[in-house]
Amino acid sequence: MNSYTDYILLLSATSDRHARALADHLQREMREQKEHALGKEGYETGQWILVDFGDVIVHILQEVARDYYDLDGLWIDAKKVAKEKKSAE
Repeated sequence: MNSYTDYILLLSATSDRHARALADHLQREMREQKEHALGKEGYETGQWILVDFGDVIVHILQEVARDYYDLDGLWIDAKKVAKEKKSAE
C-alpha cells in the first residue's frame, strides 16, 4: 500500500463509547492472534481512534470526524480488499 503500512482499515462508530468498545475488542482479538498494538491515539476522546499494528493501521471514526477528515477520499485510489465472510459453524 505505502511505505509505512500494508493495510488501512476505516471503521465507523456511533459514539465515543462505541469507538472505545471497537478499539478494545479489536485489541483483544489481535492479542489472541499474538499481535499487539504498537501504539494507540485518540482513545480518551473517542472521536477518532487510531490503532497501529505495524502492517495494519486501524482508524475508528465517528461520523462527524469521518466526514470532516475524509480519509475515504484521501485513499480513494487505494486497492480495495474484500472482507472475508465467516462460515457458519
